Amino acid sequence: MKRGARRSDASDRPRVVVVAKRTAYRRFIVDERDPRAKALLRRHDPAVKNWLAAHREHMQTLETVLAVLERAGAQVMLVERSHAAFDPSDAALVVPVGGDGTLLAASHSVVKTPVLGVNSSPQHSVGFFCSAQRGTFSRMLDQALEQKLASVELTRMAVAVNGRVRNRHVLNEALFCHASPAATSRYLLEHGRASEEQRSSGIWVGPAAGSTAAQRSAGGRVLPLGSRLLQLVVREPYTPSGRPTRMAKLLIDDGDHVRVESKMDDAALFFDGPYRNVPVRLGDKVTFFASDEPLVVLGLKKRR
Repeated sequence: MKRGARRSDASDRPRVVVVAKRTAYRRFIVDERDPRAKALLRRHDPAVKNWLAAHREHMQTLETVLAVLERAGAQVMLVERSHAAFDPSDAALVVPVGGDGTLLAASHSVVKTPVLGVNSSPQHSVGFFCSAQRGTFSRMLDQALEQKLASVELTRMAVAVNGRVRNRHVLNEALFCHASPAATSRYLLEHGRASEEQRSSGIWVGPAAGSTAAQRSAGGRVLPLGSRLLQLVVREPYTPSGRPTRMAKLLIDDGDHVRVESKMDDAALFFDGPYRNVPVRLGDKVTFFASDEPLVVLGLKKRR
């Protein structure tokens, strides 16, 4: 589709879902009118000094994205909170505008629709999965709508509790741990025929897309972006006897799984950050395995 072309028949116009992040400035200053945040901003306190600049750059990018889509004749559904659920089943494209956090949040509503991430404020946000920016979005949108933009299929992970799948769209990682970050996590870990009782700060489990994030920070390997492997890394294993933890790091093959049985009555699972979580009780069994619903991300090269 050429830029500037307008569709007279609405049925021929591509539907595009735009998911825009809510900046810290928008949340605390505009929406909530938080007096402490306002006072810190007036004092140019280091804790908030970048808020206004990042917000302005984000809004400029969002306005550009919406204008480009209008010129392209797209039907746009704007979702203004990244963690809000939406239905993209009849959309040609999902466009998260923000950074990796926005793309991760939006991806939980996506099954098959391709995603074109836009880093709205490159100086203030991380956008590894976001291949477009304000200046390149128009060109990349044309290529995406013409299905000429290269894509990468990213493995996602599914997580079940007592046999019931609670999430099948984990892109970065799941964290299993005690509900309190100050408490020790106690659990039984099983992989194949091997098992081990462990105490630690919890465990990270995730697909290759998240292997440069928490998995790597905890000592895990960086996996090829197109890998179907999952990786488990134990956080700060507790070994009072001095003997090393045998199952501190695991790679889980495609078609295989790893299972954790909770020895805590107040544990939790967190999916791709703190906002999606489920409680885990004593004796609950949590199973991690590769999902059959990968995420198609446009413009992303097979780096790493």
